[in-house]
Amino acid sequence: MNSHPLNVIIACGGTGGHLFPGIAVAQQLRLMGHHPILLISRKEVDADASRKYGDLEFHSVPAIAKPPLLSLRTPGFLWKLLTTYLSCKRIIKKAGADVVVGMGGFTSLPPVKAGHALGLRTYVHDSNAMPGKSNRMTARWCTKVLLGLGDAARYFPGSDCVVVGTPVRQELLQLPTPTEARMRLGLPDDKPVILVVGGSQGAKNLNSLLIDAAKADPDVHYLVIAGKSDYERVNSLAGGATNITVMGFCSDMPAAYAAADGVIARAGASTLTELSLIGKATLLIPFPFAADDHQTHNARVFTAAGAAAMYQQRELTTEKVHDFVHNIVMNPSARAAMEQAMRKLSRPDAAEAIARVISNTP
Repeated sequence: MNSHPLNVIIACGGTGGHLFPGIAVAQQLRLMGHHPILLISRKEVDADASRKYGDLEFHSVPAIAKPPLLSLRTPGFLWKLLTTYLSCKRIIKKAGADVVVGMGGFTSLPPVKAGHALGLRTYVHDSNAMPGKSNRMTARWCTKVLLGLGDAARYFPGSDCVVVGTPVRQELLQLPTPTEARMRLGLPDDKPVILVVGGSQGAKNLNSLLIDAAKADPDVHYLVIAGKSDYERVNSLAGGATNITVMGFCSDMPAAYAAADGVIARAGASTLTELSLIGKATLLIPFPFAADDHQTHNARVFTAAGAAAMYQQRELTTEKVHDFVHNIVMNPSARAAMEQAMRKLSRPDAAEAIARVISNTP
């Protein structure tokens, strides 16, 4: 057991699904007296977070996502992979790191491999029911593999796996009241509110369909977080409808969740973790082009438990959206049952569980 403070490298950039769980682990490690150092990519989402969480130490590395195998971008990717590996080695040595943790995705492999080469304890966390290829490769250099969902263990047959859940940021642990949340976001307090979260990629078709459904449902207010790149188009589609609020980005997700009676969302692991923690009735629309269709695998875990409804994007219609809103969200007994099932899948102690494993404390 370690009793002295540890310097812990946390590689967590690239997408919010890796970044925010990494920030949650860093916050927990600081509470335990350790010194976390976060490695992020040079993408905008990472830069925004590094400014918002100014009390944490961030370093950017030149990692980029892996292109298709026969892509013309492959030589550039391999060069970036090598330079990122060497950059991570320098950072790890300079920091006097004791442990390296990858929170998944393309920013995790180089630092974990570098940590392993330097003889450090190394870990990778995977939050999905079906792990990505990058994490399955990274696992070969890891002391332990940390899992958000137990269903993923079979994809790591040679690894020491520990199911710890997926962490959420501390600000989501205490939500405002629904009334306060609606005031903060300028939403009506006399209508049901449906939160639509399309995710950061591939949300264009989903956004369009949900705007059509909202226009045909005037007695329900729809809060649509469209993504920065799709905001102008979606806001134009809404056409000033009084029961639709469109946002490009929401910096106050605690309020958005608290204001909502129900949620329509993609099935990314980080989103599902947040929804299970707060216990929201949810309609899941997996991103159809996710690697290995992992969002569908995630969604099936939740639908099997009665914690969510699911449609593939090609199946979704205005009528099916209205069926979820009016027959589940606006049906007190059906909604309560789904919310209860959601909460049963939550792991509110996930950040602490991960911090204890990587700090080697009971």
